[in-house]
Parts: sequence; C-alpha cells; structure tokens
Amino acid sequence: MQVAELNIREATENDLTAIVALFAADDLGGHGDTTDPEALPHYQAAFGRISRSSNETLYVATLAGAVVGTFQTMITTTLTAKGASSMIIEAVQTRADMRGRGIGAAMIAFAVETARSLDMRLVQLTSNATRKDAHRFYERLGFQPSHIGFKIKLK
Repeated sequence: MQVAELNIREATENDLTAIVALFAADDLGGHGDTTDPEALPHYQAAFGRISRSSNETLYVATLAGAVVGTFQTMITTTLTAKGASSMIIEAVQTRADMRGRGIGAAMIAFAVETARSLDMRLVQLTSNATRKDAHRFYERLGFQPSHIGFKIKLK
C-alpha cells in the first residue's frame, strides 16, 4: 500500500458503523464496544456531540473508499504556559488487517501537522499501559513518555 493512496478526512455519520467495528474488534481496549444494532443509538448520540463541538474532530483514514483507521483530536486551552492551546489525540485505531502499512503513522502525522497549522503548543496522547507495541510506535514518531495518567471509572 502506498500512503499516498490513503485519504484522511473528517468522519461523517455514514462512517459510523465502520468506526464502531474498528473499536469492537479491539481485544486490548476493554471498552465494551460492540456492533450490536441495539448499541447504535449510543454511538449516534456520541457522534452528534463530537460533530457539534468546536474543539473536537473525528477523522477516518480510507483506502479505496473503505475505512481502515480512525482517530479523534481535541483542542484544550489552559492557563498554564501563558494560556497556550494543545491538541490531544485519542481513540487511534487501525484495522487489524491493515497494521504495519503506514496508516497509523500517516494519521498521527496528519494530526501533528494540523496542530502545527493551528499554532498549538504541543500534541499529546495517552496509550493503554498494556499496548507495548503502540508505545514503541509513538516513540518512533517522536512522542516522549512524560507523565503518568490517572483515571477513575464512573460507569
């Protein structure tokens, strides 16, 4: 596959079932995602919230019209660093049969270039502690492990 053949664009609601299928096929994620049609309204509601947000964007990577990857970006502004804005990358997923072909690297490069064009101070992401291959991947792309994240599950 040539990365030049890859198209990265903002996701539409028509992409939703393909995006959900990417997450549902992820054995390590542990998010309970499913392609069960009864769950679709939850995903549709979340897609609506994301698409209405001025600070969030959901993307898909397509190859020959098929969704082969996805990621989401969020812009956050804090008073630290003199009120600078940063980009957060979340929910990076490449279709299992398409891994190792440069799709993930192209998606991350797209996000980083978008952040540069928006004059962001930095780009950050988190990765599940069990995803050692992903950690090496992100480090290879120039990301440095710098913080320890904490979560509290509410649901």
